[in-house]
Amino acid sequence: MIDKKTGRWLMLLSIVGALLCGICIISLCVGAAGIPIKRMLHIMLEGKGSGEYSILFDIRLPRIVLGFAVGGSLSLAGAILQGVFRNPLVEPYTLGISGGASLGVCMNIVFRWYDAIGVIAFPLSGFLGAILVIIFVYRISMRTGALKTQGMLLTGVMISFISSSLVMLIMAVSRSEEDLHNIVFWIMGSLDEPNMLLIKVAVVGSLAGLIVSYFFCLDLNALALGEEEAIHLGIDVEKTKRILFIIASVLTGLSVSVAGIIGFVGLIIPHFMRMFTGPDHRILLVTVFLAGASFLILCDTIARIVIDPFELPVGVITGIIGGGVFVYALSKKQVTL
Repeated sequence: MIDKKTGRWLMLLSIVGALLCGICIISLCVGAAGIPIKRMLHIMLEGKGSGEYSILFDIRLPRIVLGFAVGGSLSLAGAILQGVFRNPLVEPYTLGISGGASLGVCMNIVFRWYDAIGVIAFPLSGFLGAILVIIFVYRISMRTGALKTQGMLLTGVMISFISSSLVMLIMAVSRSEEDLHNIVFWIMGSLDEPNMLLIKVAVVGSLAGLIVSYFFCLDLNALALGEEEAIHLGIDVEKTKRILFIIASVLTGLSVSVAGIIGFVGLIIPHFMRMFTGPDHRILLVTVFLAGASFLILCDTIARIVIDPFELPVGVITGIIGGGVFVYALSKKQVTL
């Protein structure tokens, strides 16, 4: 017999899952070359060989898969960090991870490492920059022997400011218009990633992060009560914080290195899903992952069609829609800080 709470959770998961499937189908159908659903089914049955097949499975589907991985990872990282910090304003980029990745990519563009390494140089330099920031923030926060969340937050914010300033310095002294264009376009975020290996790595990493973090859902529920209360409940608080910080950081670093900086996903999605799920991380983590994936795929679809035939960076759309909706919900007191 399914109890009332479990039934409600199953219904919510079904709704979010159906929403994700619907958005994926719409994203496959719409674009510069519109393909109706009936025609799409015929193309799938006919197999390779047509231009429409290439549009569906070589261009649009990889973007949807990457949007699933990046959107899910960023929203999941946001939910984890907000639970650990017990601060609703914390998001994946607060800890300076995006700043480190941006600096790494900017240095790659300016020094043209990609000429020697190839297309993988962009995500590799971004990931290395993110990892270096993660290690630095972690070491600074652990100097007292315990992971101080407030100290970590302040350190991350300062690292983010320093990295942003260095990126602007690089842009100011760069004399190549091509370098400036590449830096600006990467900073604004995009799901246009031609390397299928990187997309597969992002998907595997995002799903692994969801599975591992779900083992700590009860620990996150305990941390929401406060660290002292969590200790009384038998939670190893310091170990849990370290593991969750590493999970959220790796998810963010992987997402930023593949897709650039895509803001607001990790901030607003956990907020809005709590309105429906409540603070229980047993349901929150899964629904946040699916909702974040849905939101990013939808924003990428809008970015592709809003100014046809030009494509807008998806980070611009997430910022406009996410920020606008969040301010509206805040004004209606549907979101509390």
